[in-house]
Amino acid sequence: MKIGIIGSGNIGGTLARRLCALGHDVTITNSRGPQSLTDLAQETGATAGTLEDAVQDAGLVVVAIPLFAVTQLPAELFDGKVVVDANNYYPQRDGDIAELIDRSLSSSRWTADHLKGARVVKAFNNIQARHLMDNGHPAGSPGRIALPVAGDDAEAKQVVMQLVDALGFDPVDAGTLDESWRQQPDTPVYGTDRDAAGVRQGLAEARP
Repeated sequence: MKIGIIGSGNIGGTLARRLCALGHDVTITNSRGPQSLTDLAQETGATAGTLEDAVQDAGLVVVAIPLFAVTQLPAELFDGKVVVDANNYYPQRDGDIAELIDRSLSSSRWTADHLKGARVVKAFNNIQARHLMDNGHPAGSPGRIALPVAGDDAEAKQVVMQLVDALGFDPVDAGTLDESWRQQPDTPVYGTDRDAAGVRQGLAEARP
C-alpha cells in the first residue's frame, strides 16, 4: 500500500520504520521540510516529501502531529482518504480548545470536523512508540498487545484493523469516532498494553 505519514516524531517515525519493513511504499513529511528527513529516509527506505507528496496518491494517511497543527492542514487534500488519527489532545502543548476541555467532542471528532470528507479512524494513539516498535507479535501469540480502533466508516476501519494486525497487535473495534474518547489520555487503555480482553474491559470501564 502507498502510505503517507504526516509527522516524524515518536509515533510517525516509528510507523515509518515498521511500515517500510513490512514492504509498504511510505512517504513521510513534516513541518520542517523534506531536507530535515534525509536521515530517516535513508534509515527506513521511506521517501521524504512535501505534504502533497505524502497525501495525493496514498491509499492511507497517518496524521501524527501536535493536535493544534491539524487546523493548518488543507482539508481538501484529504477528501476521500482513509486518515489514521494517531493524535492526542494535551492542553499544556495544544492550548485551550473549549470543546475538548469540556469533553463535548472527542479529539478525533474534532479532527474529522477539520478534515471534512476524510474517512477518519482513530488508532495508534494509546501505545508508547517504543512498544509499537518492539512489542508486536504474530497473531495468536499469548498476551499479544491489543490496540483499539475507532471510526464511523466500516470499510476504512477494516483497512486500519488489518494494518494493526500486520504490525503485530490485536485490533479491537472501539466503536465510532464519538466513542473514541474511551481511548484518549487518562482512560484505562491509555498506555497500558492490555490484551484484547483487557482492552474491551478498559473501553467499557472508561468514564467521561
